Amino acid sequence: QSQLVESGGGLVRNGGSLRLSCTASPQSLDNYNIGWFHQAPGKEREGVSCISGTEDSTYYADSVKGRFTISRDNAKNMVNLQMNSLKPEDTGVNYCKTDVVATAEAMCRGGPTGYWGQGTQVTVSS
Repeated sequence: QSQLVESGGGLVRNGGSLRLSCTASPQSLDNYNIGWFHQAPGKEREGVSCISGTEDSTYYADSVKGRFTISRDNAKNMVNLQMNSLKPEDTGVNYCKTDVVATAEAMCRGGPTGYWGQGTQVTVSS
C-alpha cells in the first residue's frame, strides 16, 4: 500500500559529505521503523544506521559511528542520513527499508525481509 523512495546519492571525493533521504508515499513515516542499508559492489547488504518508530532511538554500525547521523523530519515526511567523512569503502547502493521490529538494532541486524526502496548510488573517489 506504500512505497519507499531514496534520494540524495551522488559522486563525492574522499572526505566529502552527502545527505540521503527516504520518503514514503502515500503513508507518513511517523511510527515506522526505518533502516539504511549499504551494498558494496559484489557484496551483501549491511545495516548501517537505523531508527525506531516509537522512541526515535538509533543504532549505528561500528563502521559509520561518528560519521553518519540518522534523523527524522516529520514535517517533510522524511528520514535522513547525513553522511560525513565519506570513504571509498562507502561506495555502493544505499537502501532504506521498513520492517516490524522491536528495536533500532534489530532493524539493522535484520535480513532481507521488510519493504525496500529502490536504492540510491553513492560513489566516493579515492
